[in-house]
Amino acid sequence: MKKILLLSDTHSYIDDRILHYCKEADEVWHAGDIGDLKVTDAIEAIKPLRAVFGNIDDEKARVTFPLHQRFTCEDVSVWITHIGGYPPKYNSTTRDEIKTNPPKLFICGHSHILKVIPDKSNGVLHMNPGAAGKHGFHKKRTMLRFSLNAGNIENLEVIELGQK
Repeated sequence: MKKILLLSDTHSYIDDRILHYCKEADEVWHAGDIGDLKVTDAIEAIKPLRAVFGNIDDEKARVTFPLHQRFTCEDVSVWITHIGGYPPKYNSTTRDEIKTNPPKLFICGHSHILKVIPDKSNGVLHMNPGAAGKHGFHKKRTMLRFSLNAGNIENLEVIELGQK
């Protein structure tokens, strides 16, 4: 079993509350719009990190992290990208791949809107953790925490970090 902390859209912001939750996880996943790499450096100093770059990220982030990450963790196939849409409104980049080779867990950031949506027609669970940073139109800063265990996604929790 692995405990995962999922965040996105930090936009160069990291604080002790985020790092506190990082310490409790086995792995931290960042779904893009990192901003300054001091964010990912601080996380990587504590726990293993998987991340993708987002549309606001500079060349340093784009060289350091991919646009898409596909991998398997605890027998759960995962796809992380920053902009991918959501069920049933996937974007043109992700739609065909989800139909032909669906992951069990599809993760995006970008919207700053926390969403967890089952896509029953494709057998996919979509997650967007909202935004952990202070930049953007969102009112509350959020992240998600869950466990992966023998092919299952369990113990899903919303973490509210307060007003931005």
